[in-house]
Amino acid sequence: MEIGIVGLPNVGKSTLFNALTGAAVAAENFPFTTIEPNVGVVPLPDQRLNILGKKFNSDKITPAGIRFVDIAGIVKGASQGQGLGNKFLSHIRSVDAIAHVVRCFNDENVVNVMETLDPVNAAEIIETELLLADIQQCQKSIDKIKGSAHAGDSKAREKMTVLEEIMTQFNEGKPARKIKIPAELIQEFQFLTSKPLLYVANVDEGEVNQKILEPLETRAQRDGAAIVVLCTKLEAEIVQLPPEERSAYYEAAGITSPGLAALAKAGRELLNLVCFFTAGPKETRAWLIPGGTKASKAAGKIHTDIERGFIRAEIYKYNDLLTLGTYKAVQEKGLVSLEGKDYEIKEGDIVYFRFSV
Repeated sequence: MEIGIVGLPNVGKSTLFNALTGAAVAAENFPFTTIEPNVGVVPLPDQRLNILGKKFNSDKITPAGIRFVDIAGIVKGASQGQGLGNKFLSHIRSVDAIAHVVRCFNDENVVNVMETLDPVNAAEIIETELLLADIQQCQKSIDKIKGSAHAGDSKAREKMTVLEEIMTQFNEGKPARKIKIPAELIQEFQFLTSKPLLYVANVDEGEVNQKILEPLETRAQRDGAAIVVLCTKLEAEIVQLPPEERSAYYEAAGITSPGLAALAKAGRELLNLVCFFTAGPKETRAWLIPGGTKASKAAGKIHTDIERGFIRAEIYKYNDLLTLGTYKAVQEKGLVSLEGKDYEIKEGDIVYFRFSV
């Protein structure tokens, strides 16, 4: 599961990526520093994981992670090939969700490609380019099947009718996420505007300017999108500190909720992911899977052999273990169940997969 970081040039995308991954990717003061998309797996902090590790005296504790893809800056006209154009739009097509970084800070030392600070207009430029790219793709698909549809191919005619209705709504300015599109067409075309959307408001280090931020918050609400407010510059500086010093730095800066933690949480919710655990003396580990994933598929997340040879899943709840203290106590209360391959893994499940290869 991947989240693509997009936005206009010089809004703080690569700085955010640096903060998320601790990687020293380029974050220079000119457009198109990022040429190929940087990819990083960002571990998600989870207090439950550390508690489980202590209960099982685990040699190793491994957090779950989300893949973030840093995509180069998109400019007005990208869908027509401006800037580095369609190359970067294709990078967006492969991700599962979009984190749209919007400049909400004033800094005369960082070039603003829009000249004036206007977060809503900046957001509109990106959304328009993604929509124009979807319109182009949809029209090409209609043109491709038009001959077969007119020749009497019922499937082609049915598909063309649906695509023409989608095109009508695209031309009215509606993104794909606000249109009822059959799941198979979403899967086939991967429309850019069908991706779940998260706005990242990149603000100044000092006090947040609510007059600048509020219109973007209103837009996010209108779009049904989440919004996270953070200062990428500050977060990138803090991540360079030793872990034991970061809390004091946040406290000194008057930050009660670190921006990266809020972003990680919002990203998980955006992708509709649930977390389950495997725990034992060798390793305690968190795993992220889409909500509704069945036990056999969750087993495949760990290893394909476990999915192939799946017999049963032994399931109990993290909260039950926390309340009762030990696995034995949970077992004695009858709170450990054996589930088949069609059981849907729930948030906080602790799982032991029984399998035979």
